Amino acid sequence: MAKQKHITSIGGSAVIEGVMMRGPRDIATAVRKPDGEIVVDKKPLNPLVTKYHVNKIPIVRGIFSFFDSMITSVKALMFSAEFFETEEENTKPSKFEAFLERKFGDKLKDMVIYFSVLLSLVLSIALFILLPNYIVGFFKDKVEGNLLKNLIEGIIRIAIFIGYILIVSKQQDIKRVFMYHGAEHKTIFCYENDLELTVENVKKQPRLHPRCGTSFLILVMLISVIFFSFISWDNLATRFLMRIALLPIVAGLS
Repeated sequence: MAKQKHITSIGGSAVIEGVMMRGPRDIATAVRKPDGEIVVDKKPLNPLVTKYHVNKIPIVRGIFSFFDSMITSVKALMFSAEFFETEEENTKPSKFEAFLERKFGDKLKDMVIYFSVLLSLVLSIALFILLPNYIVGFFKDKVEGNLLKNLIEGIIRIAIFIGYILIVSKQQDIKRVFMYHGAEHKTIFCYENDLELTVENVKKQPRLHPRCGTSFLILVMLISVIFFSFISWDNLATRFLMRIALLPIVAGLS
C-alpha cells in the first residue's frame, strides 16, 4: 500500500553553497563552508501575514506573503555570503561604507536587506513588465483587441524570462546555486512522500517542484495577461503606471 503524501507548506530557496528551508513556525539555513563544515542557522519565524493579522484576507495576505518571502530569501542569502567574504574582511572600509555605518549603526544590515528587495523589484518590473509592453507598443496599431496585444506581450515576457534564466545559468556560481535549488526540491518531495530524509531517498525524487518560485513567477505572468487586458493602450505612461499599480494584486492573487 502506497504511503499517503504529507500535506505541508514547507518551502525554501537556494543560497550560496546551501539551502534555506521555511516551515510554518521556523526557518533553517544550512551552508557548506569552504572547509567542508556544514553550518545550520535555525530561527523562529514571524511571518508578516501573522504579524499584521492579514492571514485571513485573500489577495492581501498574498501580497504580504510575497514580500515576506523576498525578505526571508535575501536574509538567508546574506547569511550564506558571510562565509565567503574572507578576502574582503581585511580591506579597509571606504568612506561611503564608514558613513553608512555611522549613520545607521546596527540597523545597517536591515537597510541593506530592504534596499536589495526594492532594487530587485525595480529591476524585475523594468525587465519583465515594462520592457515587453514597450516592445509591443511599436506595433500596437497593427494588432486588434487588447486581449491579443496582452497575449503577445505575455509571450514576449515569458521569452525574456526564459532567456534571462538561460543566460545567468551559464555563470559557474549561479549554476552551483541552481544545483542546490534542485536539491531543495528533491528534499521537499522526499518529506512530502513521508520518506526518511536520507541522501539515497532524496536522490530518487523529481528535480522540478510545482510550488517552486519559478512556477509562481510564470503563473504571475499568465494571470497578468488577463488583468492587463482591461488597460487602455493609448498612452505609454498610463500603460506603465497601471501595470505597476495592478502588479501587487496580480501577485497576491497568484
